[in-house]
Amino acid sequence: MKLTDPLLEPFTLRHLTLRNRIVSTSHEPAYAENSMPTDRYRAYHLERAKGGAALLMIGGSAVVSPDSPPSFGNLQLHREEISGWLAKLTAEVHEAGAAVMCQITHLGRRTSNYAGEWLPVPYPSAMREPAHRAFPKVAEDWDMYRIASDYAAAAVRCRDAGMDGIEIQSYGHFMDAFLSPATNDRTDAWGGSFEKRLAFPLLVINSVREAVGPDFILGIRMSMDEDKAGGLAAPEAMAALHRYIEAGIDFLSVIKGSIESDASLAKVIPSMGSPAAPFLDFAGSIKAQIGIPVMHASKIADVATARHAVSHSLLDLVGMTRAQIADPYLVAKLAAGAEERIRPCVGANYCLDSIYASGDAKCIHNPSTGRELSLPQLIPPSTQPPKKAVIIGAGPAGLECARVLGERGHQVVLFEADDAPGGQVRIAATIPRRRDLQGIIDWRVSEARRAGVEIRYGVYAEAETVLAENPDVVLVATGGMPNHDFLPEGGELTSDAWDVLGHLTRIPDSVLVYDDNGAEPGMDAAEKLAAAGARVEIITPERMLAPDIGAMNSPAYLRAFSENNVAITLAHRLRSVGQEPDGTFTAVLYSEYSGLESIRTVDLVITEHGTLPNDELYFDLLGDSTNAGEIDYPALLAGKAQPQGKNPKGKFALYRVGDAVASRNIHAAIYDALRLCLPI
Repeated sequence: MKLTDPLLEPFTLRHLTLRNRIVSTSHEPAYAENSMPTDRYRAYHLERAKGGAALLMIGGSAVVSPDSPPSFGNLQLHREEISGWLAKLTAEVHEAGAAVMCQITHLGRRTSNYAGEWLPVPYPSAMREPAHRAFPKVAEDWDMYRIASDYAAAAVRCRDAGMDGIEIQSYGHFMDAFLSPATNDRTDAWGGSFEKRLAFPLLVINSVREAVGPDFILGIRMSMDEDKAGGLAAPEAMAALHRYIEAGIDFLSVIKGSIESDASLAKVIPSMGSPAAPFLDFAGSIKAQIGIPVMHASKIADVATARHAVSHSLLDLVGMTRAQIADPYLVAKLAAGAEERIRPCVGANYCLDSIYASGDAKCIHNPSTGRELSLPQLIPPSTQPPKKAVIIGAGPAGLECARVLGERGHQVVLFEADDAPGGQVRIAATIPRRRDLQGIIDWRVSEARRAGVEIRYGVYAEAETVLAENPDVVLVATGGMPNHDFLPEGGELTSDAWDVLGHLTRIPDSVLVYDDNGAEPGMDAAEKLAAAGARVEIITPERMLAPDIGAMNSPAYLRAFSENNVAITLAHRLRSVGQEPDGTFTAVLYSEYSGLESIRTVDLVITEHGTLPNDELYFDLLGDSTNAGEIDYPALLAGKAQPQGKNPKGKFALYRVGDAVASRNIHAAIYDALRLCLPI
């Protein structure tokens, strides 16, 4: 008997046959240019179509009106010039075998008053959204009819571009705010009773259905339970949904929760440390009550969970959106019987946090995502004779070098001083909530070995070790060591996050954590110490805590700090640390704003100021290199091979990557490695 994977079975959505059950649900990677889905945006979605996805929902929160200015790179459907771009994207995605739809919305208050055309942002009531901080205008009757008409016009634009359908966004934005008693305190025809709160959403859906005709597919992504006091509860949500179906809704994408604050959004889009698929059973219960297809995506990151959802009829279509950000060829690998080769989504939510930090989405360990125009998702074999490559260091940078060079067909040897791979990532993964980071390492080790890379553990490589291999190219990925030298006095008396996460055997009573990095290491140390019972104070020179940790990851830290009474002091610098005769430490703090000093006496001082390159081996090898370690940046950025170098006595090309260059993050280390090794 031939067994068929339920995830690979076709599904019919009205007249549309989808080739399998895996979809990329609506999200906005912020790859648009001037709010248009130009080449970069199209290439990103097209790669997922080539990778086998059944349906792509583009335009996460594509806006329909000029008084809904983009807040995270949103497409602007109200502008006529978008039509050609939509048509081009649709044609190419169809050619690759996938269906494509667009999510449409009016953001309401979930944007800024000080963006776009600087129009007042409308909302049912005068309630400010905590996350985007806009004070909205209370919408008038003429706003309702104008915006409903804008929805209809946007839907027609999508239909005329050849798209297979649209999805109306109905959680945390303008339309759904009328339905929720938590955000609608009106006493006119648009608020109060359930029927009155339902009036505007029905006006939108009826307007759209009338405009696009009876055959165009129309879906809704809707919170079926806002899960908050006074909010939209499941019974009313279900009653509203039945009315929406009567008005012409063809499918439902299930959301549970609300998104107005960082804390609530982090529950809707769970990060690492939270259970897999936390709302899957809830979505299944919704499906059992309605007669239209249901899709859902909330931390369904692995094939086994997705398969369970479909095979047990909890979902018709399963959203593996972040999973396909990590690996757009997830479906193709599954269909080829290579499930074990799927690059895992580790749930870091860097994809979302990086939109606000650096302007667009980035996968923490797939630098090709969003860079499809310059970096391939699948590594092509080299057309040149194989080279001998030696890599030192099995952290994320070194392992990425090994993986890429191995897949290119080169002979690769990797030396690692420790008895296991991972470097700083392995240290970070010792926090139980962040253990999934280990997937970054495990996947690369597996892929490197599959490509024939030889990994030698327990080898502290020196220049002689490297030279004995007669390499053509050497990559130094030796990482960095915690930086204590930044402190003018007493740096040698301090400990660091590595000590706390890896080697600290006794938990002190009181700890000062000085964080002058702003990323996860200092927060990890503070969390672990506080959870173990220490009295912790975090000091930072910044005007906010951990500015490099975004809205999707900060709630877990803030929850832990609140539960354990961690004190937080902003805008103070650590000047010096001294030790008292009783073994305690005296920390002198300084405010640049007031000019005043203050003193803390504690049992332990932790300092976090990034790392300094572990670069002794690199400098030892410079004299034997052809290029003196030089990297030609124009060639690197153009994706071309590095020049041979100018040293006629040199034996090999020498490069360093990751924290062996400077203290940066996981994504930077892997991006370094990929773009440097890809042309070799």
